[in-house]
Amino acid sequence: MYHQPALLHECINGLCIVPSGIYADLTFGGGGHSRAILEKLDHSGRLIAFDQDEDAFQNCIADERFNLVHANFRYLKNFLRLHKALPLDGILADLGISSYQIDTPERGFATRFDGPLDMRMGRNQGFTAAQMINSYSEEKLISVFKLYGEISNARQLSITITQERKNPITTTSGFIDAIKSCIPANYANKYLAQVFQAIRIEVNDEMSALQTLLKQCAEVLKPGGILAIISYHSLEDRLVKNYIKAGNFEGEPEKDFYGNVDTPFKAINRKPIVPGAEEIKQNPRSRSAKLRIAQKT
Repeated sequence: MYHQPALLHECINGLCIVPSGIYADLTFGGGGHSRAILEKLDHSGRLIAFDQDEDAFQNCIADERFNLVHANFRYLKNFLRLHKALPLDGILADLGISSYQIDTPERGFATRFDGPLDMRMGRNQGFTAAQMINSYSEEKLISVFKLYGEISNARQLSITITQERKNPITTTSGFIDAIKSCIPANYANKYLAQVFQAIRIEVNDEMSALQTLLKQCAEVLKPGGILAIISYHSLEDRLVKNYIKAGNFEGEPEKDFYGNVDTPFKAINRKPIVPGAEEIKQNPRSRSAKLRIAQKT
């Protein structure tokens, strides 16, 4: 399977799909969520899906109600205008990387394979993980590892990288070998996962893309429209939670002259929806998934 969709039933139920509505799946991947949405739509309903990874197009759905856009979801509004798909009844985004990307060695996302130090979600973008590792200053590396990976020894790690890259580091195994002195023996796998996560987020500019997306959601949804977002780490979840709560990324609601709070969304679930034991058993990669659902006010 290209990718097993996380929290599938919870997402579809949460979207409260209107059969004749227009929906957007911002992270098409293997198409699992998209197919489930299409099953709920009648002949007049529409689904616009996005994926920046050209490999996802092998899963494209042959359905006249469906369009798959080869672009990052940060360009949501532009492509919805192009496809005359405004306003939307609902938006679904399953953030992070797909199982296919993790399991394809030449993509460079996995710690257990040897492959190019790449980590680009869309291979038409220029900046790779190898370029980052071989060019960033020590201080910039420290910032990336602290912010996006919460690496406790970020300074030691960054110093080691700058010392070891006298010969360019170009593969995942070469990178792991270069930093082996920094890897704690008692939780090596978790540590490497955090390091690779930090690099991936930086290479793909993921936090900026998510912020750009969230700012557009209220503009493209009709009143009463539903926003459903699955995140996989605390940085993503915090941005989503704060934006739903306050309409900004700090999480502090802004008041008008009279003290009234005007936020674009109303949270449907105060606490994130997480997978149950059975789903985690069937799909272990879903274990960190957190789903937040909100309705446009």
